Amino acid sequence: MTTPTLKDRIGEDMKAAMRAKEADRLSTIRMLMAAIKQKEVDERISLDDTAVVAVVDKLIKQRRDSIAAFEQAGRTDLVDKESAEVAVLQAYLPARLGAEELAAEVKALLADIGASGPGDMGKAMGAAKQRLAGKADMAQVSALIKASLAA
Repeated sequence: MTTPTLKDRIGEDMKAAMRAKEADRLSTIRMLMAAIKQKEVDERISLDDTAVVAVVDKLIKQRRDSIAAFEQAGRTDLVDKESAEVAVLQAYLPARLGAEELAAEVKALLADIGASGPGDMGKAMGAAKQRLAGKADMAQVSALIKASLAA
């Protein structure tokens, strides 16, 4: 028997949320399933776990951007709603690297591609996206790469 994919797990969680009548969790999972289905239809492919993680990451980033905007506007009700959605979505991400592990990965990555200065930022980020997708917050990775290349 094959191991269930991340998409299968999301589908099972959606059914469980329906049975438990968890409306907020259900709507977040449905939004995630819709985003996955949309990407599959747009690109005419079936997404693997890595691609599903990329979709989850994108949705989390959108929620965090919204949270920042809502906080500035003083809309705590919407901040709470978006924060709850982030919490549900994060359950589908693999374990994140710790700060020390992330710094070590970035250092190794920069050595592998031979990056030496700020001009190599684009090349470094491209390699980082391939190597660290889903394992780390890319904004954090970008800041670490920028600091390393400036030093």
